[in-house]
Amino acid sequence: HTHGPFLRLGQLLSIRAIMLSRFAPSARALFSRRTFAGDANPIPTALNDLHLSLKGKMVPFAGYSLPVLYETEAGGVVKEHMHVRSKGSAGLFDVSHMGQIRWYGKDRVAFLEKVLVGDVAALKEGEGRLSLITNAEGGIIDDTVLANAGDCVYMVVNGACKHGDMAHFKEQMAAFGGDVTMEYQDDLSLLAIQGDGAMAVVQKLLPSSVDLIKVDFMQGFETTLAGIDGCRVTRCGYTGEDGFELSVPNGNAIQLAEALLAEDAVLPCGLGARDSLRLEAGLCLYGNDIDGTTSPIEGGLTWTIGGPKTRRRTEQGFLGAEKFLTPEGKLRKVSRKRVGFIGMKAPAREGAEIYDGDKKIGVVTSGTFSPLLKKPIAMGYVDSAFAKEDTEVSIEVRKKMQPARVSKMPFVETHYYRAP
Repeated sequence: HTHGPFLRLGQLLSIRAIMLSRFAPSARALFSRRTFAGDANPIPTALNDLHLSLKGKMVPFAGYSLPVLYETEAGGVVKEHMHVRSKGSAGLFDVSHMGQIRWYGKDRVAFLEKVLVGDVAALKEGEGRLSLITNAEGGIIDDTVLANAGDCVYMVVNGACKHGDMAHFKEQMAAFGGDVTMEYQDDLSLLAIQGDGAMAVVQKLLPSSVDLIKVDFMQGFETTLAGIDGCRVTRCGYTGEDGFELSVPNGNAIQLAEALLAEDAVLPCGLGARDSLRLEAGLCLYGNDIDGTTSPIEGGLTWTIGGPKTRRRTEQGFLGAEKFLTPEGKLRKVSRKRVGFIGMKAPAREGAEIYDGDKKIGVVTSGTFSPLLKKPIAMGYVDSAFAKEDTEVSIEVRKKMQPARVSKMPFVETHYYRAP
């Protein structure tokens, strides 16, 4: 989700220093589509002073000022990335640009099932899932993680999309007319702690009555954290590792971050590592790998709706469903599919064209040099006939044709937690 949840590089002179490293293009690609008018005056997050004191290299991202990496001995895109992938370690990310929304009213579930794919009604208290916000054409407006939080539904949307998402929701609420209210919580920050060591670190900050061993992936709960009231912990993330997203009041965000960073296992990490980690895990970046023109079938995300005979596949009732599902709930045929690519000698970046011989068959939407695999990886779209694993293709990189082949994703083994 991350999340994913979107820009031209000219404005990002401040990250020129990292362009010398071979990993710089992963940071560069990250910003390819994310610049907005507001980026001339990016909004600092509640953690801004902490980032500066930790030597964060700040860049405009989704309208906010966020660290792309930390200019320290232990920092930099590659070191931060590998720290998150290391046993017993964890990386701390500021993801406060994301939008946190709460839904109230007795008809909230009925309304959400009109604007989202997937079974919201089936979520037990504390359970969460990834969903998609669709438009009338069956395209993806955004991806979102939502949870049944008891008296409300708690939702996190992408930072670059949040204002557009809320405008869409308001339009749909007016047409719906039931008892539902949306509360945007800009008084809250969001921290993500990711990696094998995350559970031990977060456990220390929780009341003794909470045992994280029993908390499954995609489960969440309200709690105090490091003695701070009004927090919410969700076991999820955007790296392929175990981890947690921690919602905290803005006024206490630095206090919580400092409590986490006090542990030797925890390293502050920036957007550069976040992007290379999510790409190794085969996760979409909204605005690059999925957008309003992508259907859930093309994006390989139909699992968010449910299997062939599930209620939401057969009943449907969400915006644009008929564009990609038959009345019986079968998937309509599509002309392109999202796949992974490996085998290139040089990293293929966003926008690189994919060929079969001299026929163009697709385009790369995200690409980097994988710090863990020590080789280039990419994802993108190809004509459906070429979407099978191990299909040989050519990708144009710096005006040269590079042999590549279609790969399954994720590119690395994921470590999502399963409670015993």
